[in-house]
Amino acid sequence: MTTVVAGGGAGAPFIELERVEKVFEVRRRAGFLRRERRRVRAVDSLSFTVGRGEMVGYIGPNGAGKSTTVKMLTGILTPSGGRLRVAGIDPARERVRLAHRIGVVFGQRTTLWWDLPLIDSYRLMRRMYRIPEARYRENLDRLVERLGLGGLLETPVRQLSLGQRMRGDIAAALLHDPEVLYLDEPTIGLDVVSKSRVRDFLRELNAERAVTVLLTTHDLQDIEQLCSRVMVIDQGRLVYDGALAGLHRAGEAERILVVDLERESPPIEVPAPARVVRVEGPRQWLAFPASESAAPLVARIARDCPLVDLSVREPDIEAVIARMYTDRASA
Repeated sequence: MTTVVAGGGAGAPFIELERVEKVFEVRRRAGFLRRERRRVRAVDSLSFTVGRGEMVGYIGPNGAGKSTTVKMLTGILTPSGGRLRVAGIDPARERVRLAHRIGVVFGQRTTLWWDLPLIDSYRLMRRMYRIPEARYRENLDRLVERLGLGGLLETPVRQLSLGQRMRGDIAAALLHDPEVLYLDEPTIGLDVVSKSRVRDFLRELNAERAVTVLLTTHDLQDIEQLCSRVMVIDQGRLVYDGALAGLHRAGEAERILVVDLERESPPIEVPAPARVVRVEGPRQWLAFPASESAAPLVARIARDCPLVDLSVREPDIEAVIARMYTDRASA
């Protein structure tokens, strides 16, 4: 498969990676008393830019290098090679300075104090980041209102549900007005209502305050609903960088038009590349390229068939990415 790579964001580069590498040295047992060292390249010559105010999805399979990338962007890990800058700052050399300009949310690990009421975690955050009282109060009030935390401030973190804790973690990451927000699985394990609330807030945050967001997730609906740009990483290398529509084309994705007719009928005749893939009584499923509009196909069916109802199902991006990996492996 030909790798599809597009340029970075439209704004001035806020996050810049140029041929960044990260190599780990791993020891493993090679006998009863002997151990051998092995070098594992987690990130391999990775280059991309993210413009100020962009919201970008960063996806790939487990072990692809996503978390390693985020840890280098925050200064937790030092690159083995290449050049990396966030807001003009080298994260590994100026981690404390950078910390005042970034926010981080790890879906499976909380930054809140487990046995303290939620409000106490925020008060501690204010002292850690030295946030002026007036600014802290203004930000806290806004975040509490937007994330629905008003009735939870006096509740110990350990008593919060997963959705409540996640909203609490997002508020904690934003108290100091960061310019960039790294989100690692922010909706993992959340119910439908909690996911919707978190997504709505992130959309508003990006639109109103131009916060740059890098979103790492396995819930691909997060990407579909929040990001206009997506980057796919595989074995430490960037294999796709562009719009969702382009990702569909790269993975030869199809959308499904589900048609309910007045009565059972033979398969509907449609022009290629559209085709009928399934028929059950009066219901028929038609596949067509995800990169194409459904309007002409819908208009043709509405004109020629006794139509009762129809709906369009978007492609499963996870399947699209799996197809990309399969093509790469067989190339």
